[in-house]
Amino acid sequence: MKLYFAPGACSLSPHIVLRESGAKFELEQVNNQEKKTKSGADYWGINPKGQVPVLEFDNGERLTEGPVVVQWIADQNPGAGLIPPAGKPERYRVQEWLNFITSELHKSFGPIFRPTTPDAYKTISRENLSKRFDWPGKQYLMGDKFSVADAYLFTVLRWTARINMDLAKWPNLKAYVDRVAARPKVQEALKAEGLLQ
Repeated sequence: MKLYFAPGACSLSPHIVLRESGAKFELEQVNNQEKKTKSGADYWGINPKGQVPVLEFDNGERLTEGPVVVQWIADQNPGAGLIPPAGKPERYRVQEWLNFITSELHKSFGPIFRPTTPDAYKTISRENLSKRFDWPGKQYLMGDKFSVADAYLFTVLRWTARINMDLAKWPNLKAYVDRVAARPKVQEALKAEGLLQ
């Protein structure tokens, strides 16, 4: 398998899940602005949606959309325990978190990152994010067990530093990010993407 990624982008989530699951894979870096891979391929030809991540299977088929990709990886590697089995109520709790992260958190960062977004709208986006950061702390989203949703939430919460939002205001989230960041496989993914020395 091959994961197409951009350092620190939402593709970090499936990258972490691949490492946590013990799957064998290769990485291919994508320049999101130029839509070119590090090897020089036109990324539009790989993913007509133009976004990372893309997980390419050995047979050449490709899967896109991070929340879907992480579930597929976890289902292919059930021994890693990264997602409850289909049909179990806990499975839908993980999907609930994945949907919340993608719709309420991930998408709120987009306008803040764009230089053409008016400052007033960026302020509103930051306020909306702030409202969504108030929840009681647990070790991980599903309690004491790391799941694919944690890989995604960690990835998105890392972006707060890029928009000058200090997680110290939310001690539970700050402790959560530090806890996930300390996981050995998360460290490997961060190092592989050049995000950690």
